[in-house]
Amino acid sequence: MEDANNTTDINFILLGLFNHTQTHLFLFSMVLMVFLSSLMGNALLIVLIHEDLRLHMPMYFLLSQLSLMDVMLVSTIVPKMAANYLMDTRSISPAGCGAQIFLFLTLGGGECFLLAAMAYDRYVAICHPLRYPILMNQKLCLNMTTGSWLLGGVDGLMQAGTTLSFPYCHSREINHFFCEAPSLVRLACADTTFFEFFMYVCCILMLLIPLSIILASYSLILAAVLNMRSTAARKKAFATCSSHLAVVGLFYGTLIFTYMRPKSYRTVAHDKVVSAFYTIFTPVLNPLIYSVRNKEVKGALKKWLEKHFLGHL
Repeated sequence: MEDANNTTDINFILLGLFNHTQTHLFLFSMVLMVFLSSLMGNALLIVLIHEDLRLHMPMYFLLSQLSLMDVMLVSTIVPKMAANYLMDTRSISPAGCGAQIFLFLTLGGGECFLLAAMAYDRYVAICHPLRYPILMNQKLCLNMTTGSWLLGGVDGLMQAGTTLSFPYCHSREINHFFCEAPSLVRLACADTTFFEFFMYVCCILMLLIPLSIILASYSLILAAVLNMRSTAARKKAFATCSSHLAVVGLFYGTLIFTYMRPKSYRTVAHDKVVSAFYTIFTPVLNPLIYSVRNKEVKGALKKWLEKHFLGHL
């Protein structure tokens, strides 16, 4: 028998989200539809922002980065889950597990900081419109985007490396549909108290600090909007900001529920459902929220459809 402590040779088993009943087969089909819609919606948003000169603004550049992160996030989770379900093979290698943890935390952490950057962008646009080209210049925009990716990547690298360094000498069955650090740490046959405390501190840094920036930005925005004399300007500001706040609420709400609850309040069933929400369903909502409530994006979509499809009829 192989050494049970050798975590590089023995695969983990993902118990998954669905079984093979008719109801779960229907739910699995719905997840696949949501996955494909997410890929197409976010990819289309990236194309529109790239092609339409009217969308070459910091707000839309940041939005294109959010869409890119969402495409990568669902692609990290759903294809492996679908392959395991369809082929009835639930195993995942330690390398594959580490890659999922790294990519998930990189993209999730990156989105946290990116949403904070988007909130700052809206604050400058609404509260300091005349100074917007100076305060939100191209260099700052690129720095904030790069910083979001790097901070997420550092967190993902540290947590993935540490998680896989633990010995797993008992059950290797992960009661989840993808490798997530908290689910994997539960199986370790070593004292993980310090690492769990470290993960909690990371959650505070990656979630609460950006969330504080977002709340501060929108408090100032709300005060400025209420003082606007123009009804049209007030409606436009509310439309833009409500879209962003909807995305923030969905994303942060589910992440805080998963990572910052006390251990005694956690159940595996709840964790899986909430994880499905922010890894599968939230990414498909982002392009819908931003396109339905945004005249510029709707105009760019109409122009793109006329150019590529209607123009050939």
